[in-house]
Amino acid sequence: QVQLVESGGGLVQAGGSLRLSCAASGSIFSFNSMRWYRQAPGKQRELVAIITSSGRTNYADSVKGRFTISRDNAKNTVYLQMNSLKPEDTAVYYCYADRTPGSVWGQGTQVTVSS
Repeated sequence: QVQLVESGGGLVQAGGSLRLSCAASGSIFSFNSMRWYRQAPGKQRELVAIITSSGRTNYADSVKGRFTISRDNAKNTVYLQMNSLKPEDTAVYYCYADRTPGSVWGQGTQVTVSS
């Protein structure tokens, strides 16, 4: 069973940057896609960014131009570079692997942006 471990969250001031990492216990090369979701208190979990096995990316409108998703297949790791952070980016960020036979969630990492 593949496991995902997120890291890199923390407290940052508005306008600052963080880089989240999602390390997989197995190869991510064959995964259909890797995604970052987030969930703020009292809100539904939302998709933030996705990167496919071919390297295509897509982003939520709220983060376009500020966040960048990337993957390092050699390190079995996916990253989320977050720049120009806003207080509304405060949430628990989850890594998600779309794979066959079963998708996998990470445990989440807290990101808090102070104003």
